[in-house]
Amino acid sequence: MIYARPLVQSGAARPDGALALTGGPLWFTHAELLGRGEAPRVVPADALPQDLRQRLTSARAPVAGMDMGQPQIMGILNTTPDSFSDGGQHDAPDTALAAARAMVAQGASIVDVGGESTRPGADYIAIDDEIARTAPVIAALRGLSDIPVSIDTRKAPVARAALDAGATLINDVSGFTHDADLARVAADSGAPVCIMHAQGDPATMQQNPHYDDVCLDVYDFLADRIAALEAMGIARARIIADPGIGFGKTLDHNLTLLRNLSLFHGLGVPILLGVSRKRFIGQLGGASDPAARAPGSIAVGLAALAQGVHILRVHDVADTVQALKLWQVTAR
Repeated sequence: MIYARPLVQSGAARPDGALALTGGPLWFTHAELLGRGEAPRVVPADALPQDLRQRLTSARAPVAGMDMGQPQIMGILNTTPDSFSDGGQHDAPDTALAAARAMVAQGASIVDVGGESTRPGADYIAIDDEIARTAPVIAALRGLSDIPVSIDTRKAPVARAALDAGATLINDVSGFTHDADLARVAADSGAPVCIMHAQGDPATMQQNPHYDDVCLDVYDFLADRIAALEAMGIARARIIADPGIGFGKTLDHNLTLLRNLSLFHGLGVPILLGVSRKRFIGQLGGASDPAARAPGSIAVGLAALAQGVHILRVHDVADTVQALKLWQVTAR
């Protein structure tokens, strides 16, 4: 199988023959071809196979009302007592709703509501508890704003309750492998989905992660899951992919994925990235307190946008929105 990582560039001065990346303002003239057991090589963009070139250049359809032709910000709302960064801050309905309203005012494109911590070592949460933490908050937010809302869950009953409360997207960290019924909920409802790669369950995923080739292994997993969801009636235009930074990955795995994010455009779907306040940012940036990791999170996020990532999932919405505005006017 051939994999291609477009060597992404920006700016109005495009050479003849440059191809627009996913129909947006970024472009590329060359790509790095990758293969298992093969040495990487750089080729002109027009030398790529037609089907692969099409997936790399075709404009992404709007998802949950969001324009994929420009970067979007997903605000993280954890209604949990034990999430790694903000556990306990929004586990009461009134504080959760206040936080969601603040994200909307600060410029979030979508609010991602989760009721089960997926930090390394996290325990499984009962379905009824997860519903009680999320559905009322989603319903209350829907009564105040028409902003898209995603439900961050692995469980079909939780997703169903969230959709009934007004959620518009299902975001599953297991890539729809944990609960066989969850994909059917998405298919029947018409809701768009985000599939994430994770090696192992949150309780054990960081014990000994291993890959033959982390980029290609993650790519193949996501490609297989996209095909499986399409076979169930979920159109590719309704699917977002997330490489799952920090989920069953070492520091080296994370950095390798981040340096090669443009590879995942070959999946033909929008790419979401969640790095906000994660451990590796604290390790490299010297910030042991997750709340002090906004600068590092934003730096990684902007580097990802330069590779064409479509959605950043963040805790620090206002700071990220400000950084995005300045990046857009200076980098293009």
